[in-house]
Amino acid sequence: MLNSNLKKYKLILASGSPRRQQFFKDLELDFEIRLKEIEEIFPPELKAGEITNYLAQLKASAFEGTLNDNEILITSDTIVWHNENALGKPKDKEEAFRILKSLSNATHDVITSVCFKSNRKTHLICETTKVTFNTLSDEAILFYIEKFKPFDKAGAYGIQEWIGFVGVSKIEGSYANVMGMPVDKVYKYLTTLE
Repeated sequence: MLNSNLKKYKLILASGSPRRQQFFKDLELDFEIRLKEIEEIFPPELKAGEITNYLAQLKASAFEGTLNDNEILITSDTIVWHNENALGKPKDKEEAFRILKSLSNATHDVITSVCFKSNRKTHLICETTKVTFNTLSDEAILFYIEKFKPFDKAGAYGIQEWIGFVGVSKIEGSYANVMGMPVDKVYKYLTTLE
């Protein structure tokens, strides 16, 4: 449905995330994937959504000067914000265990920023979803890490996986956002393009 609106544009998704790519496929969007390696480092004074805004824009800036006039680049970044700390992707099993142990029996924020960049303008959206976990046993955490290897996921978990089914007791906000993209907001913005 959206493709008729976007006839004169070419969408470029700059994300290696299979979940984000699947969202675009599920929206039946025509898009191309272009990836550039960047170091995801942010100034230490940034908090919560400031971090994801900064990183989404940093990813977009890597494409400066490479876009054609009809192209819209879409970059995104997600963090788990818990106890005034940004929890990114775990480096190893030990870090994944520590992260999940800290999320057990607590509520955290999942924050995603999406940056839309063309040669004419840059637009940013930021979405926060609150997620509450039940108490997770050490055995459940270890089982999940061993079986699902959540090393490519912010906060060391995928809500669409086993841990989400058995561990999450409450969600306030967008479920898709917890998977890495506030799809309703992305769709809404794309419908405004003329």
